Amino acid sequence: MDKKTVGIIATIGTAFVCACPSFFLCIWGVIGISGTPIDQTFGGQTVSKPMAPGLGFALLCFSLIGLAIPVAVGFFTLRNKPDDGIIDSAPVSDEPLPPAS
Repeated sequence: MDKKTVGIIATIGTAFVCACPSFFLCIWGVIGISGTPIDQTFGGQTVSKPMAPGLGFALLCFSLIGLAIPVAVGFFTLRNKPDDGIIDSAPVSDEPLPPAS
């Protein structure tokens, strides 16, 4: 496999592993920041209370990090690297060099 194919596979893999769960973290972060009450059931008793806003901000921050990882992997693996200025010479042959005068 060439480097571009490996880069595409790495980008798709990190998108599934990092970006998809980050969307759910983002949704829960928005719910936490907005103060929407969440039903919680413990031992048969249901309590409805909002999530702590600090937890909502933390979830949003983690979701942004998770969304940035596939972008960074795609950038670093799929970018065109600049040439280093080295000129490729002709292939070396097994013939001996002519004598220097």
